[in-house]
Amino acid sequence: MTLDSLFQQLKHPNPNLRERAMYELAEQREEQTIPRLISILDSEDVSYRRSAVKALGFIGTDSVPPLVELLLHSDNAIIRSSCAKALAQVAYNHPEDPFPEAGMLGLKAALNDPNPVVHIASAMALGEIGGPALDILIEGLKTTDNEALAIALVNALGSIPDERIVEVLTSVANDESADAYVRESATSALSRLEMVIKYSK
Repeated sequence: MTLDSLFQQLKHPNPNLRERAMYELAEQREEQTIPRLISILDSEDVSYRRSAVKALGFIGTDSVPPLVELLLHSDNAIIRSSCAKALAQVAYNHPEDPFPEAGMLGLKAALNDPNPVVHIASAMALGEIGGPALDILIEGLKTTDNEALAIALVNALGSIPDERIVEVLTSVANDESADAYVRESATSALSRLEMVIKYSK
């Protein structure tokens, strides 16, 4: 299939055909593939936009530099949140590849994005990266006074099998001065984390 027809297929109502087009785009990648996918990130058509996000994730770490650039510099919140979600997809689809440092630093900066969809998507992406992003997540949790972001960070930490997180979440759960929802989230994340740690051993 030509590049144009694969891009058309990303809009197909059948999710299996959309998924096949994403794989094909990643497999037979051309110079124009990444820029064209990135140009869809502000599409009004939600499923077309999601297809582009997933296809960028299938492509892997080569997608990271242009995604970080837009995550930090686009004035469109839809594009910024799509970039954060695409970075999460890269981490999810390529767990064996070290996640680029620039990607982690971009997501760290985006934790301060004024738009809640963007900073929460960035926290989730860091959770998907896992262990290498641990310090950024912990520092974010210790320094934020945004309750919604704190909850997203707590949930991201709760999915990473690392003993150090137990201590961090325990101190949040026991912090009398913390927001009640944040404490509650830390308590439930702790019980999830115990399962995750047990399962990963």
